[in-house]
Amino acid sequence: MVVVCNKVGSGFGVHEQDAFVNLLGTAYNIRYHHVFFTIAFLVANTWNYQLNRMWTFRGNRRGWWREFFPFLLTGIGALMVSLVVMTLLMNPNSPLALPADVFDDSTGFRTKLYWASLIAIAVATPVNFIVNKLWTFRAK
Repeated sequence: MVVVCNKVGSGFGVHEQDAFVNLLGTAYNIRYHHVFFTIAFLVANTWNYQLNRMWTFRGNRRGWWREFFPFLLTGIGALMVSLVVMTLLMNPNSPLALPADVFDDSTGFRTKLYWASLIAIAVATPVNFIVNKLWTFRAK
């Protein structure tokens, strides 16, 4: 979904590193890659909830909305972790920045945004699963 958002944004002349909005007059900005990742999260979170409800935790049946909101809150926590990790990987001044000489955006496999998204998801997924197992889909 991040790939789709990035391609659509590129069609409108938007680059993922462009500033979307300034953070209250500071030197920091929310960038388009944060927006793309958040849109992808909202789509994926709803889809993942339904799949988890149908397959992984199908024995636990509380109301759809009653389980969805804890799932969404847990996902938002994972989203925040992911956005921090992605920001650290995408910011050229960060000590954890992906090297620009390797990730020069020349091809799909060398696109910094895609790798930062993948790494951010890999970091946040285990925590997200455990919290959902213990809270959202706990037995009645």
